[in-house]
Amino acid sequence: MTKFLENKIAIVTGASEGIGLAVARLLAAGGAKVVLAARSEEKLKKIGNEMPGSMPVRADLRKPEDIENLVRKTMERFGRIDILVNNAGQGIYGPLEKVNIGDYKRVMELNVYAVVELMQKAIPIMRKQGGGRIINVSSMVSKRYYPYPNLSAYASTKSALNALSLTARMELEKDGIVVSVMYPRMTATRFVVNAVGGNPADTRADGKRVPGVDTAEDVAETVIKLIESGEAEAGMCRRPFPA
Repeated sequence: MTKFLENKIAIVTGASEGIGLAVARLLAAGGAKVVLAARSEEKLKKIGNEMPGSMPVRADLRKPEDIENLVRKTMERFGRIDILVNNAGQGIYGPLEKVNIGDYKRVMELNVYAVVELMQKAIPIMRKQGGGRIINVSSMVSKRYYPYPNLSAYASTKSALNALSLTARMELEKDGIVVSVMYPRMTATRFVVNAVGGNPADTRADGKRVPGVDTAEDVAETVIKLIESGEAEAGMCRRPFPA
């Protein structure tokens, strides 16, 4: 970890557990002040007490007013946003022909629309201050060489996220705003438990390492490296991304 993170102001969504919590801890360890965003106020308060200099903000990112409140409170407290980690998301599991459209729309709201809204709030702030970093957490199942049966709906939300992120990267380069995409693979978190439609694999959700499954800490380390390097993409798969 370099000194890049020192005194940076970072918003991390989905920060109450899993990858988001692991990323928040590493950011704080690197000297950043972290705004912890998630729906569970109780969890956030506990984490905030363990992380000096952080600020917990309860936020349901499907609600535009909560996104507005998150950005407003961050600016009132810290006056800037240097890093935005859009990590909050939800899975949806099942064969395409049986995917419930209502469930699909709700997952799309969180995985795509909320990210766009939060980026739209953060971009003018970052532009005015001379730059910033935006990391959007996608999924390896959205890569064309890594398909996973029964995850077509979920993969489509992350494919949309990839496209908007990499296009925004080009649009914002002139402003010093660096947009990057992180592609985790199966991770030992409660994500699979919280997926709509059930658990897509027989995996443990207690954070312990099992064959073929990364820990949240594994993923968080790669996210931090991506923030520091400013590269366009990074993933947990050793296979190089196609050009």
